[in-house]
Amino acid sequence: MCHYCGCRHIPLIRDYIAEHEHVLDLGHLALEQIGRGELDQGQATVARMRAELRSHWQGEEEGVFALMRGEELYREHIDPLIAEHRALDEVLRTLDVRDPDQLAVLRDEVAELRVHISKEEDGIFPVTLVEFSGPEWDLAIDAWERAHPGQQLMPD
Repeated sequence: MCHYCGCRHIPLIRDYIAEHEHVLDLGHLALEQIGRGELDQGQATVARMRAELRSHWQGEEEGVFALMRGEELYREHIDPLIAEHRALDEVLRTLDVRDPDQLAVLRDEVAELRVHISKEEDGIFPVTLVEFSGPEWDLAIDAWERAHPGQQLMPD
């Protein structure tokens, strides 16, 4: 985990990273619940994870990603991330924890989510420091706020 560039001190990026950690925690909690036979709770946690990810992805995609997609160099990195969002959303939407084979699917998806998050936190987010100025940050924050109605970025 990179701590060198300073992007983690930007409130928006800091909150995206906190959301990443939260959904990974939910993924691990769901795996634990399913492993203990708490299938209803596990299914509910998967649904909660998906809901959290959907608002997170909306903010990223309509904010940071949309701003960066304007340049071809970044588009080739952003588009695969968006495709990964859609693929995970579909898996989580259709996942049935009562199917024993689905436990392995969920375990693999949580591991892949960690890799995906690394691409964002170690690749995309640091670039925002050099590419964004005041107006871009305002647009990116506006997108986060639309995706998280009634919420505010965490105070410093």
